Amino acid sequence: MIIVNLDVMMAKRKISSGDLAAKVGITQANLSILKNQKAKAVRFSTLNDICKALDCQPGDILEYRED
Repeated sequence: MIIVNLDVMMAKRKISSGDLAAKVGITQANLSILKNQKAKAVRFSTLNDICKALDCQPGDILEYRED
């Protein structure tokens, strides 16, 4: 199972959902879907923009755990 730790990185960087959504160019609703483990997929371009905005690596956001 892939876990999205976006809220952890957002807290570390002290950035709100609204600010991150604006920087990435996605809606707050889509960001919320990603944060709340509801997303079935994420585009690499979106992941790239999130990492750029949060100054982090994809592995800081995505984590694999056995079911």
